Amino acid sequence: MRDIPNLVKYVDKYVEPPEGEYVEYIAPGQVKVPNKVIIGYIEGDGIGPEVVYAAIRVANAAVEKAYGGARKVIWYEVVAGEKAEKLTGSRLPRESIATLEKIRVFLKGPLETPVGSGFRSVNVTLRQMFDLYANVRPVRYLPGLPSPLKKPEAVDLVIFRENTEDVYAGIEWPHHSPEAAKLREFLKREFGISIREDAGIGIKPISKFGTQRIARLALKFAIENKRRVVTVMHKGNIQKYTEGAFRDWAFEVAREEFRNFVIFEDELIQHGGQIPPGRVLVNDRIADNMLQQLLTRTSEYDVILAPNLNGDYVSDEAAGLVGGLGVAPGIDVGDWGMMAEPVHGTAPKYRGKNYVNPTATILALELMFKFLGWREAASLILKGVETAYREGYYTGDLVRQMDEGEREKVKEVLGTQEFADKVVECMK
Repeated sequence: MRDIPNLVKYVDKYVEPPEGEYVEYIAPGQVKVPNKVIIGYIEGDGIGPEVVYAAIRVANAAVEKAYGGARKVIWYEVVAGEKAEKLTGSRLPRESIATLEKIRVFLKGPLETPVGSGFRSVNVTLRQMFDLYANVRPVRYLPGLPSPLKKPEAVDLVIFRENTEDVYAGIEWPHHSPEAAKLREFLKREFGISIREDAGIGIKPISKFGTQRIARLALKFAIENKRRVVTVMHKGNIQKYTEGAFRDWAFEVAREEFRNFVIFEDELIQHGGQIPPGRVLVNDRIADNMLQQLLTRTSEYDVILAPNLNGDYVSDEAAGLVGGLGVAPGIDVGDWGMMAEPVHGTAPKYRGKNYVNPTATILALELMFKFLGWREAASLILKGVETAYREGYYTGDLVRQMDEGEREKVKEVLGTQEFADKVVECMK
């Protein structure tokens, strides 16, 4: 790790930061940010430390250039994941939870989640524990990125994925468990429903409350940022009382709370098929059809509102249209906290090789600064990344996606830390 100013590292216990103040939430979703602000960070597993420290260096440079010392971030490490388990025996120690409850705003590197068995996802636990109900993922084409699309410039999406419910609530039991046996017996006795004895059982909760608060956030974002369309993505033709209800409840919020700002698809005929000025179109699409339309009719999609599982699928597909998960940032937002994160995983085979792309983590901090109101620093980060790509600087993951003709525009292939250095140089 290179020398990074304003960085407080965890050693063997938590100590108070030497300077700075915490972000204050003065009302749901409304923050007061001190000029010398303490922001937490979790290194993450696998490649996590490499991309996290690269992103922090870029963020520090942006803050310094934007505010000339008038504002500063004190980066305070919170241990979780593999590092925490080695130090404390737990992947999410109580002390770390208590620290995050004070900080409220933090960057999280990718954390390992096992498939099939083992410990539960720390990522999901953090989202549920702090009620970070909205996962916001912007996906926009940056000139120079490889893309399978003929017209990648049509990709300009913001995905609002519900973050706390659906199958990600983690309510499930293995087929051989006593809980699964009880459920099978109950369903057979009370409803005449038979489930095979070798079937695992999961429950998919989607609530009106959970749906409408993220619908409200997505609609407010679309109106304030002059977006064109909010599309509700669902599988309500089959899952009528969960995903179908998600669609109905989202439309209810649009109709009852934003009526003067929105228009529905069946109303367009009154306006010659065009969206009237100052209105946002609210429509819906069946999930499987929409996944292919994102490839064939890309420009029709703008803001996407989806339940948890659908939102996960569509976010990763969308990222693949503009260079992959290495350039895909995300931020988890609630009424009383936020967690910025790259969308990609831990990529353990690249650990310590200075190979992976830090763009997703860099742009996650750009998103965080936007949500905190530090828009000047956010703009500098985005400008630095855009300029680096436009001038022909790439990491290896992007170059390997390019065909022979595209590789002609590559000036230099950089490692993780060198790419961060180039972004800082481009900002200056």
